[in-house]
Amino acid sequence: MARILTDIPDEDVEKLDALAAKDKRSRAAAIRDAVKLYLVQRAADKDWIERGYGYWADRTDIGDGVEYQRAIREDRTPYEDL
Repeated sequence: MARILTDIPDEDVEKLDALAAKDKRSRAAAIRDAVKLYLVQRAADKDWIERGYGYWADRTDIGDGVEYQRAIREDRTPYEDL
């Protein structure tokens, strides 16, 4: 485990301390959990394409994907006309 030194605004430290006290935890434990949560969320941001891949694979009402896109966009102004 590594130790780090960082500057955190006093207002944020006060809020952090209040939350940690409410949960009967140390400030350090709250910070470790916050960092872990941040890293998990950031990793999830990169996987959004993989998470969505095949989402509609079992849909039988759509048919060809390109034809479906064209059909739902029929009422839009063509790009060339903007």
